[in-house]
Amino acid sequence: MENSVDSQKKEEGSQKRSPFDLIMNQIRRKKSFAERPQRSSVSRFFRPSENSEKKGKGISETKESEDKPEDKENIGSETEDAGLAGTEVCSVVGWGRVKQFVQKLGKKPDSRSLSLCNCGLTATDVVELATMLPFLTQLEDLDLSWNDLIGGALKALTFHLQHVNRLKTLKLSNCRLTAEDITALGQAFEYIPLLEELDLSWNSYIGGHLSCLTEGLQLDCRVKTLCLVDCGITADDAKSLGEALVLLPSLEVLDLSVNKHLASGLQDFAPALRHTPRLQVLRLHMCGLKQDSIQTLGSALQHLPDLKMLDLSCNKEAGGGFKEGGAQIATLKGLQSLDLHLCCLTDEDMLALTQVIPLLSDLQELDLSSNKKTGVMIQHLFSRLRFLPKLKSLLINNCNLTEDSYRTLVEAVSQLFELEVLNLSWNKCVGGSLKLLLDPLVQTSSLQVLKLSSCSLTGDDLVDLASVSKSGELAHLRQLDLTYNDTVEDAGWAHFFQDTMGLKELTELDISLRPSTCRDPSPWIDSLQGFLIRLPALSEFGLHRWVLTNQQRECLESFNNSHKRSVHFDCYHSTTEQGRAPWSRTAGQENSPRKD
Repeated sequence: MENSVDSQKKEEGSQKRSPFDLIMNQIRRKKSFAERPQRSSVSRFFRPSENSEKKGKGISETKESEDKPEDKENIGSETEDAGLAGTEVCSVVGWGRVKQFVQKLGKKPDSRSLSLCNCGLTATDVVELATMLPFLTQLEDLDLSWNDLIGGALKALTFHLQHVNRLKTLKLSNCRLTAEDITALGQAFEYIPLLEELDLSWNSYIGGHLSCLTEGLQLDCRVKTLCLVDCGITADDAKSLGEALVLLPSLEVLDLSVNKHLASGLQDFAPALRHTPRLQVLRLHMCGLKQDSIQTLGSALQHLPDLKMLDLSCNKEAGGGFKEGGAQIATLKGLQSLDLHLCCLTDEDMLALTQVIPLLSDLQELDLSSNKKTGVMIQHLFSRLRFLPKLKSLLINNCNLTEDSYRTLVEAVSQLFELEVLNLSWNKCVGGSLKLLLDPLVQTSSLQVLKLSSCSLTGDDLVDLASVSKSGELAHLRQLDLTYNDTVEDAGWAHFFQDTMGLKELTELDISLRPSTCRDPSPWIDSLQGFLIRLPALSEFGLHRWVLTNQQRECLESFNNSHKRSVHFDCYHSTTEQGRAPWSRTAGQENSPRKD
């Protein structure tokens, strides 16, 4: 009867164990058996019995032997050593499973950093990975991003995060996570107290359930980077996130971009930013911000003394809000990057920013592109760019600059000695007057990127550009964009390729034409080889819509072979087998598709 009760208890105990525990116990039994010392057959049959050992010995001797502490210590140490050996073997076997699993996915196994992004993982793979976490106790970085079939299965993984309590980075972007997934993740925060970076971007299904995640945040949370791009954040989510910021005093990077309904909860979220005084990066790109949102956000900026990057771009309804709310940006004395592109800035906004931006003496990147209504008033800002001595990147493409604005910019560029990136694309006023800009650029020898796409450039502009290159003042230029300048005649391109030299660091050049255009490169193709020889670093050459014959293509390929180069010629169009282009066009003519 007692035996049946005992067996029943054992059965109940085994039923309570998880499948993972049963697997681990079986592995331990196999390994411990393999580690047992093999005795000879003689020793098996002729080992001394306990009675024979005790015979002839007194009781006092027996007690003395039992009381020896060193004997007990030896027995304990032997047992401990056996346990450690078994653990080591188990770890080796487990690491072998990890290696096999990771290599099967075409990735490199690493005990500290495991990147399985875009591997087509399934829910079954997640369960298998979870059973391997006990063998990854040193793991610090785990990236499962862009596996959109694991949504709904995250709970199997989060339960075993207790085995990787050194984890610092967890990336789960674009995994189709569900409310159940982030609830499980929130409950697992206590297992990973050292977590510093969490990326849940592009999981739109978690919108409306963010509180399930934030409720699990611990008091001693160390998270420094939190990315929730395009997560469908609602007004309630914004409120929950605001309440959670008090638990994130170490937060340095917060990216809430592409959450179009965030603005509706900004009143509850923005004031809570005062709890994140270490915040350095705040991205609110395309968040549906309106005029009053800028004022609400502006009052919170004064609590962010360490902010270095502020991105408010692509908030088209924010135009007009900087007139009142933009003044607080001046409190960000350490700001290094300000992105306001495509915010539909008005003349009033630009006048207000003209008073604010020059006060940001540490500013290195300024993006005002695609604000077409600022073409006239922006010249007032240009006149004060001299107060930004550290400016390295200036993006003012598609701002509908006037000739007066352009000339004011030219004067300002001569005083921007650290300028590395200049984008003037889609400003037609540059065409025919490029020389005005090139002269002051010669003084800023640090220029690395120059973009002049769709600027209505002329042949004379390219002649001037080639002439400046000879002086070596553009020696550090790495990227040159001359796309969509169909206004340049064939002679201008020919002069450019014949005379350009001194661009020894140029890696990218693009002279592609507009999608509605095709032209014959024959007038300048013969001078191309010499041009390429003078550009030893060139690796990308855009030639879209320039219709090359098969022979011309072969010449480009032979150039790579004969000069041991690997220039990628990006050619969109080719000729037909008869050597004719699908359709062709010369400068100044309308396109007409070829009719077969």
